[in-house]
Amino acid sequence: MAKKKKITAEDIISFYMDYVLENEKQPSSVYKFSKSNNFDEAIFYNFFNSFETLEKEVFNAFYNYTIKALEADKAYLDFNNRTKLLSFYYTFFEMLTANRSYVVYALSKHKNKLKYVGILSKLKESFTNYITHLEIETIDLKQEKLEKIQQKTLNESAWIQLLITIKFWLDDTSSSFEKTDIFIEKSVNTTFDLLDTKPLQSIIDLGKFIYKEKINMNL
Repeated sequence: MAKKKKITAEDIISFYMDYVLENEKQPSSVYKFSKSNNFDEAIFYNFFNSFETLEKEVFNAFYNYTIKALEADKAYLDFNNRTKLLSFYYTFFEMLTANRSYVVYALSKHKNKLKYVGILSKLKESFTNYITHLEIETIDLKQEKLEKIQQKTLNESAWIQLLITIKFWLDDTSSSFEKTDIFIEKSVNTTFDLLDTKPLQSIIDLGKFIYKEKINMNL
C-alpha cells in the first residue's frame, strides 16, 4: 500500500486520539502506530519525539484552535479584557466538549490533582502567555520588579482558575454542561471584580454557587 503523501501534525494528533479511544491505551510503539496509519515513522519524529510529547500537544492544539476561532471573529478584537477572557473560556470549553471522550480518558487518572499533570504543561505555557498579552489592568506599583511579580501572580492565579474550571466541567452532569457555563461567568467576573477592588458581592455569589454544587476543589 502506498504511503500517504502529506501528513501533518494535526493528522497525527487525530490518529493518536482515535487510537487511544478505540484501544484505551497508548500505542505500543511509534513504528506500529505509524504503520497502522500508513505513514513513515520518520514523519512522526518530524513533529514529536515521543507519545508523551504528542499528548502535551493535544491540549495545546485545543488552545490553538480556540485562539484561531476567536481571532476569526472581528468583533473579538474590540472586546474589553473581561469579555475577551469570557469568550476564551466559552470557546475553549466548547472545544473540550467536542473532544470530551479523549479529555476524560487523558485526565481520568489525574482528575483530583490536575496541577501536577505534565500533559497540561504546554497548555499552561500558552494560556499564561495569553493572560500576559491581555494586559489586564492591575495596581500600578511603580516598580518594575514588583510589577513582574504581580504579573506572575496573576498568571498563576488565572491558570489555577482554569484548572478548577476543567475539574468542574469533568464533574458536571448538567444538560449541555450549563452549570459549567454559569461557573465560568461567575468565576471570571469575580476575578475582574477583585482586580477592580470590588470583590464582596461576587465572592459571596461564587461561594454560594460552589457550596450548592458541593464541588470537590482539591486539584
